[in-house]
Amino acid sequence: MEVAIYNSKGEDTGKKINLSDEIFGIEPSEHAIYLDVKQYLANQRQGTHKVKERAENAHSTRKIKKQKGTGGARAGSIKSPVFVGGGTIFGPRPRDYSFKLNKKVKQLARKSALATKAQGNSVSILENFTLEGPRTKSYIEFLNGFEALNTKTLLILPEVDTNVVLSSRNLQKAKVVTADSLNTYDLMHADRLLIAEGALSKLESLLQ
Repeated sequence: MEVAIYNSKGEDTGKKINLSDEIFGIEPSEHAIYLDVKQYLANQRQGTHKVKERAENAHSTRKIKKQKGTGGARAGSIKSPVFVGGGTIFGPRPRDYSFKLNKKVKQLARKSALATKAQGNSVSILENFTLEGPRTKSYIEFLNGFEALNTKTLLILPEVDTNVVLSSRNLQKAKVVTADSLNTYDLMHADRLLIAEGALSKLESLLQ
């Protein structure tokens, strides 16, 4: 798949580059994408939720009324879940939501996500660039060049560029990542992928 290369102003440089068919030309696996996104979201959960159960409630253990003759049901403890302030039945307990996913499945998921975006004409390749300083205005101008200011964008760089990262972080719909930290969730969450040339070669070496 041959695509044009743009500069940081969104202008066509006249140069072309071939996207690897082993990554951008595969038949996307929706199930692999689903599993990888599910794992990513599960890993974001702290799992520290907890409620007090019957045994943990700090109430008296005295029998609250006599067994018979009240006309109501038997009641042995104010800690009972049927009373206000009593323990919670089947409440959440601390747990770990993470689960294992094979490396090959995760790799297939990332390739499938990239292929999905490429086949939907949502991928743009641009020359390696940097910004003179950390200015949000500079990143807004960069996005305007690609007519993507009001679009959820993901810029993939070959390595961390502090000026670019700091310039983008005040923009809610913009995210910047490096090629080696790319995940399926970020790929699928974005509507437009902007990939620097240097990051493209890194992606191909990581995923092939």
